[in-house]
Amino acid sequence: MNPNTFPTKGNLILAKNSLALAKQGYGLMDKKRNILIRELMGLIDQAKDIQSEIDATFRAAYQALQEANIELGISYVQEIGDSVPVDKGVKIKARSIMGTEIPLVEHEESPLELTYGFYNTSEALDRARSHFEKVKELTIRLSMVENSAYRLASNIKKTQKRANALKNITIPAYESLSKSISNALEEKEREEFTRLKVIKRTKEKKSSA
Repeated sequence: MNPNTFPTKGNLILAKNSLALAKQGYGLMDKKRNILIRELMGLIDQAKDIQSEIDATFRAAYQALQEANIELGISYVQEIGDSVPVDKGVKIKARSIMGTEIPLVEHEESPLELTYGFYNTSEALDRARSHFEKVKELTIRLSMVENSAYRLASNIKKTQKRANALKNITIPAYESLSKSISNALEEKEREEFTRLKVIKRTKEKKSSA
């Protein structure tokens, strides 16, 4: 509504209704923000746990890889690594949290098919492959969690901005407008009451003359 809205009872009702809607909107925005923040905190904790597990698994994988390189030779291990097929089992879907679309990564795990024979390799190579396979699974999970956290953080920022606009601009504006119209109507009623009293006294004087 225009701040210069003409002070009528109809406009006062409109201003109060708009104020009520603005307060309701702020309440919903604040609730949404709190839910998203809780979700974000949970994702941050998940990301930390997954990253710690990745670090530990990487260390074990590289240690096993170094042993395999020493036992079999770097060139031969590299040749075996190049023969590992590309994983095409990753599918990305989406789910919604309070209107925020976040990725849901699904990985169809296929049986671990060896591309080398046991007779000319070592146990260290098997361990390295197993560890790196686990790193891949963890990395897929981490990418989903981090992407989800980024989207939630972005939505929280937008929601906070809208909530602040309602709290600091829209709601005070409608409160001021409602008060202004109400004061103007009260002043108008006082003036009308005074005018009627003057008219009544004038009539009484004329009738007694």
